[in-house]
Amino acid sequence: MRGLIGLVTGLLLAAAAPAAAETQYFRIATAGETGTYFPVGHALAAAASRPPDLVVSAIASNGSVANVEAISNGTVESGLVQADVAHWAITGTGAYDARGPRPGLRAIAALYPETVHLVVRRDSGITGIDTLRGKHVSIDEPGSGTLADVRLILDAHGFNERDFVAEYYKPDLAAQLVGDGQLDGFFFVGGFPSEAIAMLAGRKLGEIALAPIAGPGVNRLLADNAFFTPARIPVNTYPRLDAVETVAVRALWLTGEDQPAELIERLTEALWSDQARAVLDAGHAQARAIRPETALLGLTVPLHPGAEAFYRKAGLIK
Repeated sequence: MRGLIGLVTGLLLAAAAPAAAETQYFRIATAGETGTYFPVGHALAAAASRPPDLVVSAIASNGSVANVEAISNGTVESGLVQADVAHWAITGTGAYDARGPRPGLRAIAALYPETVHLVVRRDSGITGIDTLRGKHVSIDEPGSGTLADVRLILDAHGFNERDFVAEYYKPDLAAQLVGDGQLDGFFFVGGFPSEAIAMLAGRKLGEIALAPIAGPGVNRLLADNAFFTPARIPVNTYPRLDAVETVAVRALWLTGEDQPAELIERLTEALWSDQARAVLDAGHAQARAIRPETALLGLTVPLHPGAEAFYRKAGLIK
């Protein structure tokens, strides 16, 4: 009898005890492993994680458009997305004209500017967009933000991908093919330095160049697309490559409107903590550029209520 009473008492006490906090898992979809999103996503994940009850992880993906789709259909909790792609997705315009809008996208933070690179073999004869005709160039894979941007850039110059031999490769494969002489060049949109470009330039010293994206075509591009801004890749960003004029868009960390406000507020607070600052400063060059004073610049979708609550408390929104 005493054993039965003890068992019942134990069960009652166990039922009355507070449950242990359940671990929350939160994923960040990035892009290919040799681009900038992948290392930046891992830095963000390390900065925002608060184990054991909050575990943030970064996963590879096909890039911005794929990340928008994954967030929208609930496959992942968040993703890194170019500001222009986010704008098209939420408004159902541009690259989303045929797909329809994705109105549930919400922002956690703006991160850093992403620069358009046109990487070419020096002997290719490519000195800008107007010299692409007849060349063999990769414009990135379907589902990438790079592909969407390149189509806009080409259109502003009166070109399209039928005016040259277009391929649709990830940046790492495209860089390898350029180095092997099987491609004349490739486009990449991302924060510099890119691992794939740095490795190519280092392997083919003096044989690789960055072509400028400048001139009247760019003036039309900027006039028609407010999310593009003029940019410059500094000299020696990559081994033996000169400085070059180009354009850029901002990278955004996005989530879905259905994510709990408490969770997103906690993530945002963790992202801008002193602990996170040390992690970001030890990471990729673009992770070091992620700062609270620019967290609201270039947003093309509304803030998530949880993120907005943090920024109001921090005095960044009046």
